[in-house]
Amino acid sequence: MSDRAPERVPILLISCYELGHQPLSLAWPQALIRQAGFSVSTLDLAVQPFDLAAARAARLVAIAAPMHTALRLGVAAATQVRRSNPQAHICFWGLYAGLNAAILLETVADTVVGGEDEAALVRLAEALASGARPAGLWAGALVDGRDRPPLARPVLPVPDSRGLPPLDRYARYVSKGVARLAGYVEASRGCLHTCQHCPIVPVYGGRFFVVPAEVVLAHVRQQVAAGAEHITFGDPDFLNGPGQARKVTRALHAEFPRLTFDFTTKVEHIIKHRALFAELADLGATFVTSAIESLSPLVLERLQKGHTAADIDMALDILDNAGLALRPTLVAFTPWTRLEDYVALIDFVEARGLQTHIPPIQLGIRLLLPPGSPLIHAPDAVLWLRELDASNFTYRWEHPDARMDRLHGQVAARLALADERREPAPETYAAVRALALTAAQAGPDRIARTLPDRLPARPDPPRLTEDWFC
Repeated sequence: MSDRAPERVPILLISCYELGHQPLSLAWPQALIRQAGFSVSTLDLAVQPFDLAAARAARLVAIAAPMHTALRLGVAAATQVRRSNPQAHICFWGLYAGLNAAILLETVADTVVGGEDEAALVRLAEALASGARPAGLWAGALVDGRDRPPLARPVLPVPDSRGLPPLDRYARYVSKGVARLAGYVEASRGCLHTCQHCPIVPVYGGRFFVVPAEVVLAHVRQQVAAGAEHITFGDPDFLNGPGQARKVTRALHAEFPRLTFDFTTKVEHIIKHRALFAELADLGATFVTSAIESLSPLVLERLQKGHTAADIDMALDILDNAGLALRPTLVAFTPWTRLEDYVALIDFVEARGLQTHIPPIQLGIRLLLPPGSPLIHAPDAVLWLRELDASNFTYRWEHPDARMDRLHGQVAARLALADERREPAPETYAAVRALALTAAQAGPDRIARTLPDRLPARPDPPRLTEDWFC
């Protein structure tokens, strides 16, 4: 490539949604692209309007799809780009891009970079600069997650946040009624585990890569310099590498002793590494997100979560003893969830005083089945799996018990009403519980028997102002 080639490929990186934080899907590729000498600009449509001038000026538009919501919004963004700049080369990249490559290439994309391969975006830009006309799946996971090429350990520079909206445009950290600016970093990629509903599994296949500690800490320094007083570690599981977690958090606390942080980890890691949590709390941890998903043994087995309902109670005790709040996530509706399972889940939340720990929106989460999900090959899939809904990037499924699908519709409507009213979480839980009991044809005596006489006192937990979602 000639010295002038990068000048001929101005690049626009677009993010549409990243759970309310400043997007790493812009900062990390921007660092590599700038190092390669290309002109690059960024646009975060979660907090910024569509930039018509930037779209018209770009030769390569790379749209990040790290999650399902981002992918759906990204298709709308690609349509706007194509309308304003028909000659632009549109590429989708990220976890959900590779899984949905066939659909994207048939509709809005020229190329797809599967997985999390920022270096492939640089190679794509170099190909365009050389006069090539690349098309199809450029790199990363194949469409159905099979015959996946080996995933090399990523070489990641310090993310480059220049030009991104400031942190005050994103979710805040709230503790004891005080809101503070929050930053976001990742100390690892991939995951050692193979939970069957997770989009990471078809891409990484149980593999896990550590980001060098010096890169993580340099990124934290950027975030602190931008005003962050709290850091979210966005790793799929922060304790896949407990040594890395300890090393990074000790260094972070030594340099920024007043900085707080949160992270995500599996229930089984909370139990396995129980001795670590008191130290993490001393180092600044305030809450832990964990995907408990369900209490049903059948659902947990189908999803291969690696824990039981009893383990959830044990993990809660471990975190309570360490002074850390648990912020669970749920997959409340699956093809295997029974009405009594759903009622039992709400009873569990209420009995442990967790109504303010689990945003009510979690009560409406329905299992998502993107192309490549191992669950579409489940032995019992013939009972519930339906056609691919290409426009929504998921397979449809219908519960064998029609009451569950009706309940999901009722719960979704009630949650929308609660959001409109800004209803307190305990009131929403009570309303959803009543819907479930009605669906189960349980009478008032059932309601009275299920609620405990006295709920344990549990203060409102620290949290981010953006509810965890996909």
